[in-house]
Amino acid sequence: MKTIEEIRALLAASRSQEAIDAVDEMVAGGVGNETLARAYYLRGNAYRQRGEVRMALNSYLESMELDPEGPAAEAYRMTQEILAFYNHDLYNP
Repeated sequence: MKTIEEIRALLAASRSQEAIDAVDEMVAGGVGNETLARAYYLRGNAYRQRGEVRMALNSYLESMELDPEGPAAEAYRMTQEILAFYNHDLYNP
Protein backbone atom coordinates (compact mmCIF):
# COMPACT_ATOMS: atom_id res chain seq x y z
CA MET A 1 0.00 0.00 0.00
CA LYS A 2 1.35 3.43 -0.97
CA THR A 3 1.69 6.28 1.50
CA ILE A 4 0.13 9.74 1.21
CA GLU A 5 3.50 11.14 0.10
CA GLU A 6 3.84 8.50 -2.61
CA ILE A 7 0.37 9.35 -3.88
CA ARG A 8 1.31 13.05 -3.94
CA ALA A 9 4.38 12.13 -5.99
CA LEU A 10 2.21 10.24 -8.46
CA LEU A 11 0.01 13.33 -8.88
CA ALA A 12 3.05 15.55 -9.35
CA ALA A 13 4.18 13.20 -12.11
CA SER A 14 0.69 13.39 -13.72
CA ARG A 15 0.10 9.70 -13.06
CA SER A 16 -3.47 10.30 -11.93
CA GLN A 17 -4.88 6.83 -12.61
CA GLU A 18 -2.15 5.25 -10.50
CA ALA A 19 -2.92 7.75 -7.73
CA ILE A 20 -6.63 6.88 -7.88
CA ASP A 21 -5.82 3.17 -7.72
CA ALA A 22 -3.48 3.75 -4.75
CA VAL A 23 -6.18 5.67 -2.86
CA ASP A 24 -8.72 2.95 -3.57
CA GLU A 25 -6.27 0.38 -2.22
CA MET A 26 -5.71 2.54 0.87
CA VAL A 27 -9.47 2.83 1.47
CA ALA A 28 -9.89 -0.95 1.17
CA GLY A 29 -6.94 -1.50 3.53
CA GLY A 30 -8.59 0.39 6.36
CA VAL A 31 -6.66 3.43 7.56
CA GLY A 32 -7.43 6.10 10.16
CA ASN A 33 -9.86 8.91 9.48
CA GLU A 34 -7.18 11.60 9.18
CA THR A 35 -5.25 9.61 6.58
CA LEU A 36 -8.47 8.65 4.84
CA ALA A 37 -9.53 12.31 4.58
CA ARG A 38 -6.19 13.19 2.97
CA ALA A 39 -6.47 10.23 0.63
CA TYR A 40 -9.94 11.26 -0.56
CA TYR A 41 -8.67 14.81 -1.09
CA LEU A 42 -5.80 13.52 -3.22
CA ARG A 43 -8.17 11.27 -5.14
CA GLY A 44 -10.27 14.35 -5.88
CA ASN A 45 -7.17 16.09 -7.20
CA ALA A 46 -6.39 13.09 -9.37
CA TYR A 47 -9.89 13.05 -10.84
CA ARG A 48 -9.71 16.79 -11.44
CA GLN A 49 -6.37 16.26 -13.19
CA ARG A 50 -8.11 13.78 -15.48
CA GLY A 51 -10.96 16.22 -16.18
CA GLU A 52 -13.52 14.14 -14.27
CA VAL A 53 -14.97 17.02 -12.28
CA ARG A 54 -18.01 15.20 -10.91
CA MET A 55 -15.86 12.42 -9.48
CA ALA A 56 -13.47 15.02 -8.05
CA LEU A 57 -16.34 16.78 -6.27
CA ASN A 58 -17.58 13.48 -4.87
CA SER A 59 -14.12 12.68 -3.50
CA TYR A 60 -13.84 16.14 -1.95
CA LEU A 61 -17.21 15.64 -0.27
CA GLU A 62 -16.07 12.31 1.16
CA SER A 63 -12.97 14.01 2.54
CA MET A 64 -15.03 16.86 3.99
CA GLU A 65 -17.24 14.40 5.87
CA LEU A 66 -14.14 13.17 7.72
CA ASP A 67 -12.37 16.54 8.04
CA PRO A 68 -14.68 19.53 7.45
CA GLU A 69 -11.83 22.02 7.94
CA GLY A 70 -9.33 20.22 5.69
CA PRO A 71 -8.05 21.26 2.27
CA ALA A 72 -10.88 19.47 0.48
CA ALA A 73 -13.34 22.16 1.59
CA GLU A 74 -11.37 24.84 -0.25
CA ALA A 75 -10.82 22.59 -3.29
CA TYR A 76 -14.55 21.85 -3.41
CA ARG A 77 -15.43 25.54 -3.19
CA MET A 78 -12.91 26.50 -5.87
CA THR A 79 -14.08 23.76 -8.23
CA GLN A 80 -17.69 24.86 -7.77
CA GLU A 81 -16.69 28.45 -8.58
CA ILE A 82 -14.95 27.33 -11.75
CA LEU A 83 -18.04 25.41 -12.81
CA ALA A 84 -20.27 28.39 -12.06
CA PHE A 85 -18.16 30.79 -14.11
CA TYR A 86 -20.20 32.37 -16.84
CA ASN A 87 -18.82 35.06 -19.12
CA HIS A 88 -21.81 37.18 -20.15
CA ASP A 89 -19.80 39.02 -22.81
CA LEU A 90 -19.33 35.82 -24.82
CA TYR A 91 -23.07 35.46 -25.25
CA ASN A 92 -23.98 39.12 -25.89
CA PRO A 93 -22.71 40.28 -29.28
